[in-house]
Amino acid sequence: MLHNMHCHTCYSYNGYGYAPAYIAYLAKKSGWLAAGIIDFDVLDAVNEFRESAEELDLNYSCGIETRVFVKELADVAINSPGEPGIAYHLGLGFDTEEIPPCVSDFSKDMRAQASGRISRIIDLVNTVLDPVRLDFEADVAVLTPSGNATERHLCRAYREKAEQLFSKANALVDFWSGKLGIPVEDAEKVLADPVKLEAKIRSKTMKKGGAGYIAPAPDTFPPLEAFNQFIQACGAIPTIAWLNGLSKGEADVDRLLDLHMEKGAAMLNIIPDRNCFPEDPRRTARHVAELDRVIAACIERDLPIVIGTEMNAPGLKHVDDLGNEALRKHTDTFVTGARILSGHTLFAKLNRGYLSEWARRELPDRGKRNVFYARLGECLTPARFESVREWPAEAGKVKNILDGIEPIA
Repeated sequence: MLHNMHCHTCYSYNGYGYAPAYIAYLAKKSGWLAAGIIDFDVLDAVNEFRESAEELDLNYSCGIETRVFVKELADVAINSPGEPGIAYHLGLGFDTEEIPPCVSDFSKDMRAQASGRISRIIDLVNTVLDPVRLDFEADVAVLTPSGNATERHLCRAYREKAEQLFSKANALVDFWSGKLGIPVEDAEKVLADPVKLEAKIRSKTMKKGGAGYIAPAPDTFPPLEAFNQFIQACGAIPTIAWLNGLSKGEADVDRLLDLHMEKGAAMLNIIPDRNCFPEDPRRTARHVAELDRVIAACIERDLPIVIGTEMNAPGLKHVDDLGNEALRKHTDTFVTGARILSGHTLFAKLNRGYLSEWARRELPDRGKRNVFYARLGECLTPARFESVREWPAEAGKVKNILDGIEPIA
């Protein structure tokens, strides 16, 4: 039952440098039942991943992630710590990079807004790390296939630029010791591990309190409603991103879920391994309790749940450990979510995705709709889907076809 429905690719940032095609290969080789990619602010990886997954006959999903402003929660932090009203939010189940004309301007604005923010961070951090200064085109754009840079790309670029400028080890140590405000001996240890150095650069210069931190305002990111409209216009599923239940915005889980569902969300994403098991064992029980609580609330609402590991930092797992005691009891819920998303992606090719007019007409009950799309994901692969010459117009007749197909092993 291995799967990962939230893998960032090199088109935003992957901790291992994985391209979309490689993630598909990894998933097939490792026996995953499905794989899902996602990137910040762009859909540039979708076609490559779709084509690779179809060639490998792998069930798949593609998605996009950005930050949005939630006006109803403007006074509390949600899932972006220290940033009231700002929430990471997802769109899952895209099948193409093509954007409908009615939302093409939104897509362009989202990309431009992200690019402008990165350029502003570079300007701010350059003044602090001088003489190590970055030029976006020369030093940063080359690190990502389509120029969609993130803070993690900047940290790598600053590290590499400093290494070029200070060829002698002691000079490099002195530079970072001074700029990061740490003793020389600590700087030596940090420099021995590029991952730790880049994390230190990011926390010191780009996070809250750093020179490159840009405090968000209500107009810094798109409104939740606009992003959901974009997602649905593309035939995908607006998806809630849940962190750990500890913020004021996530503490009232019923209010959070109901608000999002009223705005169009139809799925919830969790990164359990990264967010629910802190190194401090004393906190683990609290995190697991919050995990159990949000899952129970979703089940009560027939709201599907998908999980993944993000892979957007070195060291993150390829898949979640569903043998872990805290996750094992939820395995069926997670697998069902992956199958629903896979089934949606396949049937979206027929304009019959999970939130389509067809689905609302044929399967108005959310619980029955979940069963139907989970059955699609359980019985079909891209090849099996294509083998059916013509899919019936009625959901009941589609189910009859599925009843004659052996579930995927």
